[in-house]
Amino acid sequence: MMYDHKFHPEAERELAKLNRSVQLLFTKTLKKILNSPELGQDLGHKNNLDLTGLKKMYFDNKRYRIVYEVLDSEVVVYLIAIGKRDKMEVYQKAGERK
Repeated sequence: MMYDHKFHPEAERELAKLNRSVQLLFTKTLKKILNSPELGQDLGHKNNLDLTGLKKMYFDNKRYRIVYEVLDSEVVVYLIAIGKRDKMEVYQKAGERK
């Protein structure tokens, strides 16, 4: 069963800021996530951040990450943060938005 998706408003803005070629790679990765949300890696605790219940998936040769939550009861993947790993920034944003 294919999941639907929803964006956190800030994640949608992050996606819009990426160049077109990176956005296309995001779209391909999103399709994989929506078909099999369990493919993402569980985040748990990272650098004093409690990201329990969130998953990550890489795209663009691991330069970018999608941080998301699977809402099985709604059959929805909630996209929380999109960005580079630089200084754990994408994970910090996800922790704040969780």
